[in-house]
Amino acid sequence: MHGPPLVGWLLVVVCGASGAYLLFLRSAGPPELRRGAGGEALMGLVMAAMALPLPQPQPWSARAFAAVFAVLAVHGLLPARGDGHRVHHVVGSLAMVYAALAMPTAAGPGHPGHSAAQSPGGLPLVTGLLLGYFAVYMLCAGARLVPAGGAPATRPGPPPGLGRVLRPEPATACRVSTAMAMFAMLLTV
Repeated sequence: MHGPPLVGWLLVVVCGASGAYLLFLRSAGPPELRRGAGGEALMGLVMAAMALPLPQPQPWSARAFAAVFAVLAVHGLLPARGDGHRVHHVVGSLAMVYAALAMPTAAGPGHPGHSAAQSPGGLPLVTGLLLGYFAVYMLCAGARLVPAGGAPATRPGPPPGLGRVLRPEPATACRVSTAMAMFAMLLTV
């Protein structure tokens, strides 16, 4: 990533924690939550690796990250069949392919792999559309986390402890935080 190092480290923490939780959910969660958790966990962990603030990015890293996210997008397309969440996963994967290819391979003009004519940032229209998509997704998914009427949820649930971790709300919170991380990464493109 080519933003400020503090932002990079914050993205590493957010994406890494979300990826780790979704990986846990993939192995120990209820069947209805396991379905998409594996691909999302991999996406979160690779996003964490992509956000690492390295002093000198390697020229091959952008292509490697783009390849991983392209494979995730293709994997998400295979069983899509109208599932809105899978469609979001594919859009997220393609957004990360775009971000990986738009990130410069060096710190600025005059460095190998980055010419003065090549401007980091990709295409402003595509970046703007993706920023808009993830902003709307964050608001809509985040709104599902707030109980109706502002009252605490009184839904019967599992007993305190591990059972609360395996409910749908933490998984939705991880998806919102991953969308926020994608939004932040797109801002630095």
